[in-house]
Amino acid sequence: MQKITGKSLAAGAVIGRLKFYRAPEYEIDEGDYDDSEGEIERFHNARRAVKHHQKMLAQAAEEASDAEGASVFNSHAALLEDQGLIHRVEDFIIEMKKSAEYGVKVGFDDVADDIRSLPDPYISKRSDDVLELEREILEELTGVAGTIKFGQDPYILAAYDLTASEVARLDRHHVIAIVMKEGNLNTHASILAKGLGIPCVIRANAISAAYNGREAIVDGTEGIVYIDPEEETVIKYKEIMERNREFNDSLLQLRGKMTVTKDGKEVRLYANISGPEDVPLALDNDASGIGLFRSDFLYLKSRDYPTEEEQFEAYKKVLEEMKPRSVVIRTVDIGSDKSVPYLQLPEEDNPAIGMRAIRISLSRKDFFRTQLRALLRASVYGNLRIIFPMITSLEELLECKALLAECEMTLKNNDIKVGSYKTGVMIETPAAVFVAGDLAKEVDFMSVGTNDLTQFTLAVDRENPALDRFYDPHHPAVIEMIRMTIEAGHKHGCLVGICGELAGDTELTETFMRMGVDELSVNPQFVLPLRQKVRELDLSK
Repeated sequence: MQKITGKSLAAGAVIGRLKFYRAPEYEIDEGDYDDSEGEIERFHNARRAVKHHQKMLAQAAEEASDAEGASVFNSHAALLEDQGLIHRVEDFIIEMKKSAEYGVKVGFDDVADDIRSLPDPYISKRSDDVLELEREILEELTGVAGTIKFGQDPYILAAYDLTASEVARLDRHHVIAIVMKEGNLNTHASILAKGLGIPCVIRANAISAAYNGREAIVDGTEGIVYIDPEEETVIKYKEIMERNREFNDSLLQLRGKMTVTKDGKEVRLYANISGPEDVPLALDNDASGIGLFRSDFLYLKSRDYPTEEEQFEAYKKVLEEMKPRSVVIRTVDIGSDKSVPYLQLPEEDNPAIGMRAIRISLSRKDFFRTQLRALLRASVYGNLRIIFPMITSLEELLECKALLAECEMTLKNNDIKVGSYKTGVMIETPAAVFVAGDLAKEVDFMSVGTNDLTQFTLAVDRENPALDRFYDPHHPAVIEMIRMTIEAGHKHGCLVGICGELAGDTELTETFMRMGVDELSVNPQFVLPLRQKVRELDLSK
């Protein structure tokens, strides 16, 4: 038996066979290219596509309350706009008359070498970021990218390192753990790997391709990998795995149970999703419905405006699969850190408080009407609730409702059926909190987006890692804002929920229940643990 120590990235323990993965080789044509303009255009198209991907990953990390991860993704996106790096690639393409692939390979390698030679070890480590982005752009240019798959049996994936793109393409049905020879806590790959819910060990320096096919134990909690483990060690870890299974099974016993406190106070538990592909996870975890369908991801994943038909099909699929459970679909919330190149939004000094979300929709009404028509058409197929984001005034809400009514009338005049639906508003700014009573008179429900509400209440940029210690979602002012919203909503017979990250914070579950919150919407894997927490509470004490 050989014991390899590394660093824990994700907890848990598994026993299985190692499969060693090597990154694909890129064939770089070193011949001359006369069409330098065309090659530069190919480079910039690939660069923009990779930047768009980084922004999507940043958003996903942010919505998982991973400020550090979001910072890494955003810094990588910013690096792809570095003019020195861009000019280096362009120079190789133009002056040497080379392909876009050649320019990226040589240009990025040169910049990585320059950074690596700097005396500051923190800065020199940024060379890894340059090389990771180089690989992703080459993948985009060459099309050499595929799912990492080794047959139909479960396996432990081992690799020297992994990029975020490679992690995203993992065969999730069969990978039971990840071991990396290198790896860094803040890389794209590490952030995504943590979200897979499987054990992961990085910086396992002694791992190598020589161990391919060997039996191994991965202890993600302690950061240890055992190669050819002895029987005594196998027995020990089988007991650990059994205890883990028993705990998970105990949560599964909560499926079908009511989310109610010991003294009879009930709350609805919903799931947050980003697309139709997340519905099975919501159902597996017995969510009472979808509390937040982030329609933004239909736009973020697209290279051009998603059509009305494309949106309709996505909304219809979720509504049909969740029926009769309710589905809250948020109208598009892009802008700020959610960059969509084809919208051609202007650069802003303060994008978080700039042209974003409902401000885009109300400024580009044809764009907004396309989504509203798709939503209304889909309402026939399930229990739809439409919610408007970043509302700060009653006037904005009334304008949204007027456009919605206009779209409904247009559809009906064209003999297109519209089903029943409800409307709601996101409470994400102090302004919305202070006019919540007026808003509640006009909608069926309100949902508190605690991520932005915390940012705007505390005047802290949640995208800036240097301000992490000042970003406090538990701040008394934030909690008071939530209480005020619940009271204002209930005064006018309006349901009030929480769909931000605080909804899944079990330290605040009792506080929210005592406030009388009606709904909590969380990532699907948090539904059952939160149900367990609620069922342990006794609010009569």
